[in-house]
Amino acid sequence: MIASKAIRTYRIRKIESIGKMTQMTQDEIISNTKTVLQGLEALRVEHVSLMTGMGEAHRDNEKSDIVRKNIEHIELGLSEAQVMMALASHLQNIEAEKQKLKTQVRRLHQENAWLRDELANTQQKFQASEQLVAQLEEEKKHLEFMASVKKYDDNQEQEDSCEKSRTDPVVELFPDEENEERNNMSPTPPSQFANQTAGYEIPARLRTLHNLVIQYASQGRYEVAVPLCKQALEDLEKTSGHDHPDVATMLNILALVYRDQNKYKEAANLLNDALSIRGKTLGENHPAVAATLNNLAVLYGKRGKYKDAEPLCKRALEIREKVLGKDHPDVAKQLNNLALLCQNQGKYDEVEKYYQRALEIYESKLGPDDSNVAKTKNNLASCYLKQGKYTEAEILYKQVLTRAHEREFGAIDSKNKPIWQKGYKP
Repeated sequence: MIASKAIRTYRIRKIESIGKMTQMTQDEIISNTKTVLQGLEALRVEHVSLMTGMGEAHRDNEKSDIVRKNIEHIELGLSEAQVMMALASHLQNIEAEKQKLKTQVRRLHQENAWLRDELANTQQKFQASEQLVAQLEEEKKHLEFMASVKKYDDNQEQEDSCEKSRTDPVVELFPDEENEERNNMSPTPPSQFANQTAGYEIPARLRTLHNLVIQYASQGRYEVAVPLCKQALEDLEKTSGHDHPDVATMLNILALVYRDQNKYKEAANLLNDALSIRGKTLGENHPAVAATLNNLAVLYGKRGKYKDAEPLCKRALEIREKVLGKDHPDVAKQLNNLALLCQNQGKYDEVEKYYQRALEIYESKLGPDDSNVAKTKNNLASCYLKQGKYTEAEILYKQVLTRAHEREFGAIDSKNKPIWQKGYKP
């Protein structure tokens, strides 16, 4: 009877514990399970003692069966309690592993944030390094450019020390082309340019750069000449500003390269810009302004725009006469250019006047054997031919041939005659 009451009590407590289990924490469940386990173990011991006290004679009666069944139920309860304890231990292990994983996740999250910061810093350093590399590349190009220019500076400086009269490289943008009437206009380099520039002298480095660009252009290496000019122009604008005489000089040099590539529009834009800068910085009557006016007139002449070129050429002549004097050889060159423009427009009276005046200047200042004398006589003779003045043209041609013969073979006599006299019968 006692055993039956104990079993009923156990069952009632088990049912109550199951009802309350959903409201209990894990630790409370484990504690209660241990208590139940102890109670079941005590019941099992009590039932085993009862079973032993009944003896062998009473094993088959009803009480013995009840006790035996109770023992089986108790052992089943013990097994269930042990399973619950094992399950609780397993859950504790899982919870510990879960907490461990959470800790690892927090650590990885912190490490990830640190790595992101490090990556951002590294990217910033990389971008700064790229910018520095780009800057160093530009500086390297600039130094290479300056080194390539410096090779020519020493020779140029030696020439300058032994020559007081220097040719203005800006004026000499376009070479003489005497064999083509439309294209034989040439600028007139002022032989005393260095002494009459009213406070401005073209720097030696730009004269050297001009010579270097001409060398590249003559070789057809425009892919080198153009970037060279543009880099030098950019450097000058950064250091001196756009409205500076050196910038105007650089614009003239770049116009040379564009002219050689037949990019007349680009060349004209550069020359107009240079003309504006020189007019503002050096004054409207400066020789450098005359040089740019002449170059622009030559460019228009090459394009057949003689009417546009003529006033520019006349303005350049006016400046040269005022600054250099009316009998200066550079004035004679300007007269030659002006005569050619008028000749292409059929203004022969003006052509004769300009050529004759240029011839007088050359003969008086440079002597009868100067090459410019022969060139001007040839130009004037060509003008006479176009007008049908064959006698005047013949006289000039004979003068040129006779003078050339005398320079080459000596004084003329009956045995030493110029070529035109050998077949000539008066």
